[in-house]
Amino acid sequence: MKYTDYAIEQIVKLCKTPSPTGFTKKVSALVEKELTKLGFQPQISRKGSVLATLGGEGNPLVLAAHLDTLGAMVRSIKPSGRLRFTKLGGYPENNIENENVIIHTRDGKEYTGTVYINGPSVHVYKDTGQSKRDDENVEIVLDEIVKSKKDTLALGISAGDFISLDPRTIYTPSGFIKSRHLDDKASAGILLALAKQSSEGKLELSRQVSILFTTYEEVGHGASSGFPADTVEMISVDMGAVGDDLCTDEYCVSICAKDSGGPYDWDVTDAMIRLAKELKLQYCVDIYPFYGSDVEGALRAGYDIKHGLIGPGVFASHGYERTHKQAIENTLKLLQAYLS
Repeated sequence: MKYTDYAIEQIVKLCKTPSPTGFTKKVSALVEKELTKLGFQPQISRKGSVLATLGGEGNPLVLAAHLDTLGAMVRSIKPSGRLRFTKLGGYPENNIENENVIIHTRDGKEYTGTVYINGPSVHVYKDTGQSKRDDENVEIVLDEIVKSKKDTLALGISAGDFISLDPRTIYTPSGFIKSRHLDDKASAGILLALAKQSSEGKLELSRQVSILFTTYEEVGHGASSGFPADTVEMISVDMGAVGDDLCTDEYCVSICAKDSGGPYDWDVTDAMIRLAKELKLQYCVDIYPFYGSDVEGALRAGYDIKHGLIGPGVFASHGYERTHKQAIENTLKLLQAYLS
């Protein structure tokens, strides 16, 4: 399917563009440029969200996906010259152990490094496998010759510098996309595919539809602003969580009935389920126990809107994630039908 392939092309580009929450200018500019190329006139909010109206009239609907990702920030520089960091977004430290990173300084420099447990050598530290993984025991070792705090400061690195994680993005011949930050760049790519389809006159809209790319979802206030006040409905297009007693897998479009913020709107969820059945899509209805979405930020900000949540199934969320082309296509088909 042409638009699925385009979505995957955009997903790979987005995943390879660093955007830890709070440091998203590069990825916002990338999306703005792509939307402009497709013939839209995107608007950038003060917070860096990107909004574009695809067309249609009446009963305004917003589809929201987030561009910000997990990451970290320099908390302090140790006497050894290594970095103590503070996390951006929610994940356990062992999910990024031995990962390569980039430190983005305030004056525009970039330095690479690696996340290590203190005392990583099994030939020296017999208990390294049992050591607690937390911000006191995990550090960033720079790929620079530094032996003291003074050496690191001389590079221009300081507290408050952003740290992005190496996405290690791979698209396999069998259709798997493996990468960090498929949450939520997989769905951001899907929204761009809808924009392309609309721009080419291949998507008939039954109502006014806008797409919103937010930049602070990982810290809870992504969609609390930045979209039209007359919006009557918002659907978060995020990831479907995989695991435990959930039925979603890497091939499904996942329809969320409830997450940690409570149930999603009956009418919206029901309509999605009925359409998925009619279209004979690979889909699942699930409840995510430890999950929040952009639409909840909008609700807490006081917007009176109907709300839903769908997305492609993503394995190993907030780690090195994986999904499949089938999940991208199932999600895209469900959204196409819902908008028409």
